[in-house]
Amino acid sequence: RERFDFGGRDVASWFPGHMAKGLRQMRASLRRADCLVERTVTLLSSAHIPLSGRNPMLQEALGIRPHILVLNKMDLADPRRQLVSTRAGLAPGHRAAVTALLCVSLQIVPLVAKLVGNSPRYHRAESTEYSILVIGVPNVGKSSLINSLRRLHLKKGKATAVGGEPGITKAVLTRIQVCEKPLMYLVDTPGVLPPKLGDVETGMKLALCGAIRDHLVGEDIMADYLLYALNKRQQFGYVQRYGLAEACDDIELVLRRVALAQGRTQKVKVLTGTGNVNVTMLNYPAAAYEFLRDFRAGRLGRVTLD
Repeated sequence: RERFDFGGRDVASWFPGHMAKGLRQMRASLRRADCLVERTVTLLSSAHIPLSGRNPMLQEALGIRPHILVLNKMDLADPRRQLVSTRAGLAPGHRAAVTALLCVSLQIVPLVAKLVGNSPRYHRAESTEYSILVIGVPNVGKSSLINSLRRLHLKKGKATAVGGEPGITKAVLTRIQVCEKPLMYLVDTPGVLPPKLGDVETGMKLALCGAIRDHLVGEDIMADYLLYALNKRQQFGYVQRYGLAEACDDIELVLRRVALAQGRTQKVKVLTGTGNVNVTMLNYPAAAYEFLRDFRAGRLGRVTLD
């Protein structure tokens, strides 16, 4: 397929009340913040979506502070496109320029200390502690980043809840200490999407990476778009994984192979002339979910959607 037919669907309006509330809380917390750490996937921003995985509203709302962009899940990104993705993240013309870009959490604390030390702190100039606001779209690992920094620098357990779906953090939380020297606190925030995304395709990429709940978009169209995106980028890892003879553009055929390979079946009662009969049928919705899960776990190869 040269282009994907979204069939008039709109995935661009998922903006629950907690997101609007969270953005207001972030604005209020900004006065006490010395630096912004933005998580994105190249799946947070995500490594799969280093560009779509950023929310321009956050930069517009949160003003000018030292700004570190931390790419998540780089091991899942297409290595051929990593250089393009990192350059785009730092480009002044792309949404909001960042001060620095990182892929490893080990570097965050020393870099924050350096950037804040070289920046005007205004009313916080006399304070010896650093306060960092962690921002990003939903489900990019903001809470996981905070927990990993606590383990790394304080040898402490997790302080904020995490989960594999968007919406776990619904409010700006209290400050969480992540380092003793220098004394540094991070503030976890809810993932925030724009109230209206620029186009449906951006929304679909966000959904594929888990920033929008699957059922709000539909696993069927998400699986079909994923197949289209993989073929367009000549990423044919699914062919070997599901035992296909060759690359295929028919999502029904692919999901049939997924269902057979993963044992996704369901028993359905069929009314016949002699009574009810239980018939085993392939479970296509479950197969679509497995297809999406395999992509998110990197089992279909290293893919960058942007």
